[in-house]
Amino acid sequence: MTTLVVAEHDHASLRGATLNTITAALTCGGGVHVLVAGSGAAAAAQQAAEVAGVAKVLHADDAALAHHLAETLADLVVSIAPGYTHVLFPATANGKNAAPRVAALLDVAQISDVTRVVAPDTFERPIYAGNAIATVQSADAIKVITVRTTGFDAAISSGGAAAIEPLAGAADSGKSAYIGSELAKSDRPELTAAKIIVSGGRALGSSEKFNEVLTPLADKLGAALGASRAAVDAGYAPNDWQVGQTGKIVAPQLYVACGVSGAIQHLAGMKDSKVIVAINKDPEAPIFSVADFGLEADLFAAVPELVKSL
Repeated sequence: MTTLVVAEHDHASLRGATLNTITAALTCGGGVHVLVAGSGAAAAAQQAAEVAGVAKVLHADDAALAHHLAETLADLVVSIAPGYTHVLFPATANGKNAAPRVAALLDVAQISDVTRVVAPDTFERPIYAGNAIATVQSADAIKVITVRTTGFDAAISSGGAAAIEPLAGAADSGKSAYIGSELAKSDRPELTAAKIIVSGGRALGSSEKFNEVLTPLADKLGAALGASRAAVDAGYAPNDWQVGQTGKIVAPQLYVACGVSGAIQHLAGMKDSKVIVAINKDPEAPIFSVADFGLEADLFAAVPELVKSL
């Protein structure tokens, strides 16, 4: 019984989500192999080899894999999948893009957003925006799984000495092509990897107030900025700040929710945070039901006072 983890990386290094997925793989039983597919990703492959618990790293280096196109990556994974009982992807944008293709090509069911491995064939995953947990048992010979990374601790990134095995890259599928990308640059931590997040809701009223009130607090705490879907839909914050069921799933050490009512879709994306602080003037706001510390106050007065006190 051997599990394959399809690594997420930027060619130079592994993404944090890969380490969480390796932990999930280790709980499946048997050995763990990591596939690092990219172009010029030798450094990421070496980093994967040093992760504790990894038995082997498969390094596929090919120009066709430079931009992580799902069609090409899926063909590569399918070509080696028969040697494994489990194929795990992080439940990130890239993982959710490639995993369904792999499952379809292998003619097996995909098990999505796994948060716990009960047994090698049995898994838990949230449903109904996290209000219920489904226990799923699979009889498929190869189990294709996406892992909700907030459900697992990160694997130890040092101490391993896995062998690195070169792997021929898959041919370009010809079904898609990389045209270009526009990447937002920020000095702040990446939202899904941040240890502290300051998040704002529609109560802020405008993008100007969003930045005026929350940015100083985030600067003081060294935090990433997040937002509820309502704030994003209203244009107060960019799409890549959205936390929730239709945004990003986060689990920082500290989550500060300012003017966030706590709709079920938002709670689904952040309720696994270690410490939740809520500031809201509505005593009936659902966010208080999950908050460790709640302050019933006007955020426009409370947040600046908090910044002064830090």
